[in-house]
Amino acid sequence: MIILIVHTTVQPGTEEECKRIFREMVKATHAAEPGCLQYIAQQSTENPLHFVIYEQYADEAALKTHSESPYFAKYIKEGINPKVVNRVREFFKPLD
Repeated sequence: MIILIVHTTVQPGTEEECKRIFREMVKATHAAEPGCLQYIAQQSTENPLHFVIYEQYADEAALKTHSESPYFAKYIKEGINPKVVNRVREFFKPLD
């Protein structure tokens, strides 16, 4: 299993649009990716510009399928990325 946690801070004034885009991304991911075990978008209660995406994938192939999907291009590359101020990606694995 592969776990990816992505911290994203967006430009002021874009948070409502980003919430909408992240919701669409969650729907698309859940509908089309059996190898994606979890895909959860969250917004900070202390800083509305800060979002965290929690992702779990069965394997590398599932992660690749996700990152190469047309909806990833639409919602993340074209939708969210132009609004990003800072992004930190961290990969994890479950403890044995």
